[in-house]
Amino acid sequence: MTRLQLLEVIRNGENSGVEFKRDTIENRQLAKGLVSFANLNGGRLLLGVDNDGTIAGLTRPDLEAWVMQACRDKIRPEIIPFFEVLRDVEPGKDVAIVQVERGWSVHHVWHGNHRTYYLRVGSTTREASQEELERLFQQRGAFRLELRAVSGGSLDDLDLRRLHDYFSRIRGQACPPIADRRAWEDLLVNTELMIQEADRAIPTVAGLLLFGLTPNKFLPQAGIDAVAYPGTEKDYAAHERASLRGPITPLLSVGGLVENGIVEQAIAFVRRNTSVSAKLVDGARREERFAYPDEAIREAVVNAIAHRDYLLSATDIELSVFADRIEIISPGRLPNGITPERMKAGCRAARNQLIKDVMRDFGYLEHMGMGVPRKIVKGMLEHNGTEPDLVEDGERFIVRLYQKRN
Repeated sequence: MTRLQLLEVIRNGENSGVEFKRDTIENRQLAKGLVSFANLNGGRLLLGVDNDGTIAGLTRPDLEAWVMQACRDKIRPEIIPFFEVLRDVEPGKDVAIVQVERGWSVHHVWHGNHRTYYLRVGSTTREASQEELERLFQQRGAFRLELRAVSGGSLDDLDLRRLHDYFSRIRGQACPPIADRRAWEDLLVNTELMIQEADRAIPTVAGLLLFGLTPNKFLPQAGIDAVAYPGTEKDYAAHERASLRGPITPLLSVGGLVENGIVEQAIAFVRRNTSVSAKLVDGARREERFAYPDEAIREAVVNAIAHRDYLLSATDIELSVFADRIEIISPGRLPNGITPERMKAGCRAARNQLIKDVMRDFGYLEHMGMGVPRKIVKGMLEHNGTEPDLVEDGERFIVRLYQKRN
């Protein structure tokens, strides 16, 4: 970094990626700032600068060694920052830049035999709440909410009809008799749909979402809020409002569909709230054409269900049908470094791997993970020449499918 670049950074003030400190701080304060950056998206801590941007200069001897020692002694897992000193930023006053990248794991400050996790929030550093910490571990791949036990649940809260169909017909394996509870609990524990805690088996989040009789009894966020509006904006005067509830998976048999899962409910909602055109084929046969291809709607809904952040418990997936478009909003940021551009290219990553695997077994997802580029992007282009929008907007991911584009 040049002197002019540094002065510009200082002039812009503290933010989510920049913090000012004098070099007289304790090593714990240094570690606190660096941990908060590593747990967000990385950042720079400028030593020798006051909070108001005044350049105080450096006073500590052997500053680099002190910084590196603090990163070894006070931060777990240890980090090695980039360190440099810019001389004479103002006459006779030097400034040190200590820069860290986004961590691959979750870091904490180790002090007094106690660990404390910090996050950078705007221009401040604060201790992470329990919910923030869980989400942070989930983002780093160290924690999977879908495998957590759901307190109060039991085998009685799972639909054994759906489970029997899944294991016997779809997976082609032997199943215990419906009445053999112990054998079913053993099978479901071994497949991570339940978890053994003390002397009882308890459904996991994934188990209830996929095969629960009433998932919302335990997981209020397990559903889709669907609304059909008459125009192009949200309006109280909706054509239809529906809370789509139930397990993700359908109940199937050799003869076909017996009971809808939540994906089928969403597709049915879109169909009855969008237009259908018809034309004669070969001068005699009538062919219906829906406003949106089922495969594109299915893929967008399936992705929202499979990849949403279920730690965000206060909100459902949103399905909005407008006069000119459909919007499907999934709570949470995209997982594991995925971006809309990488999704369009077919990059694969999963926040909820077990849910994704079971939905793939049911044929909802492609084994090659090419659903977004093939079914959503290519599917809409072939259907009506429109290109869908894939947008990450803060703590939500939005898919927009258009009837036509201006």
